[in-house]
Amino acid sequence: MHNLGTSATDQRFGAPQLYFADLNADVLAAVVAASADLALVLDSQGVIRDISLSSGRSQELGELRQWVGRRWIETVTVENRGKVNAMLAVAASGGAGTENPGERPARQVTHALSGGVDLPVSYNIVPMGVQGRLLALGRDLREVAAVQQRLVDAQQSMERDYLRLRHTEARYRLLFEAVDEAVLVLDAASLVVFEHNAAAARLLGDSTKRIVGRSFAELLAVESQAESYASFSQARSAGRSDDTLVRLANGNTELRLAASLFKQDSSSSLLVRLSPARATSPERTASRKAEGPSLPDVVNAMPDAFVLTDMQGRILSANQAFSDMLQLSAGESLQGQSLDRWLGRSSVDLNVLITNLRQHGVLRLFPTTLRGSYGEPAAVEISAVAVPDGPQACLGFSIRDVARRLPAEGRSNRQLPRSVEQLTGLVGRLPLKDIVGETTDLIERLCIEAALGLTRDNRASAAEMLGLSRQGLYMKLRRYGMQDSGGSASPE
Repeated sequence: MHNLGTSATDQRFGAPQLYFADLNADVLAAVVAASADLALVLDSQGVIRDISLSSGRSQELGELRQWVGRRWIETVTVENRGKVNAMLAVAASGGAGTENPGERPARQVTHALSGGVDLPVSYNIVPMGVQGRLLALGRDLREVAAVQQRLVDAQQSMERDYLRLRHTEARYRLLFEAVDEAVLVLDAASLVVFEHNAAAARLLGDSTKRIVGRSFAELLAVESQAESYASFSQARSAGRSDDTLVRLANGNTELRLAASLFKQDSSSSLLVRLSPARATSPERTASRKAEGPSLPDVVNAMPDAFVLTDMQGRILSANQAFSDMLQLSAGESLQGQSLDRWLGRSSVDLNVLITNLRQHGVLRLFPTTLRGSYGEPAAVEISAVAVPDGPQACLGFSIRDVARRLPAEGRSNRQLPRSVEQLTGLVGRLPLKDIVGETTDLIERLCIEAALGLTRDNRASAAEMLGLSRQGLYMKLRRYGMQDSGGSASPE
């Protein structure tokens, strides 16, 4: 049997010449086919002379038999040709230049198959000892590559989740520390403090190490501990507690305590807020209950936006719903800014609103848009009133979001005079120019009517809304016989 170029210490059998010396070519071919997914017989020039495929891959990799007669280096991708040359050079030199001359480590190369498919294969080169022939034993690495790709995908997904968690934690920490109100997080069962913000540390007068890990009851005066236990019990059963007046153990300052329950995984925690009690003294609470709800409280709690401006449209005050619709950041002030910054399809809408309010005092269901700080403009409907005789002349705007409202059937009585079928039926009887001209005239007239309706027949504002000059609008009105559509409205 030919010497395969391996050292005695690397042989799997102790006496191969005793057991394999009488093997014929068919038996050796069967052994090679059983031990390798892919086997190539190469001549001394690196040309493929024969191919053996394992039984499980004979149909799947049948196109590889077309490699017979081609150079091995031509079957791999460009970036892998250096590996093929290196393997052929090491095999030709008998392993010279390596740490162990008889050792030929496996090298992975990628073959380019039809349809843009890559076939990764790990090859071991075995000299056959006949006219410089080589046997390249290959192992199909597609399954290994698929597992590696799934591993990479899973790792990248974990990294994205970890990064998202870090960002969420950073936002939570920033918000937690930016709140002026003292906030503590307690274990719902033991009432042990395991987190608090800087405001709580300042209020309680202790360092971080002395607050975290202590029972919250230890931070309160003895006479306030019973009230706090009752408040926490209410929060555990109802989700939140009523405000309770407590005193700290390190002073006589009276504080308002409010607790809320929240759950994370299988554990429950209490979010405790401490704030000065002067705003909710019993006398003030009783007085407010006796007086009943005030109009400002009701307006601020409305789900629809309400804005109060001066007679020029500069904002004097607005409720929380208006800030929510604009998606304003915390602390951003609206006072003194023009409503035109957010309201209207163009700069015309606010002028139309103010002009009508000055003339008629009341405006109902005016359709327009509201431009928030982020996102696309939202469709809104405005009802407004002018109050010129009060202590300060002002305008009030009630703004309702109608983006989710279903379109009303039959809102417009004017229908297109021609259906799509009628227009397409004109093809072949009229030139395309005439068909397009008829449709364009119709759409142009409807747009002019819509602009006049939105501006309450104010033609100067309608021209600006349509992007036309005033003279151009008048010409189109005369063209369509609409010069009297405005009634007694002034062109200004």
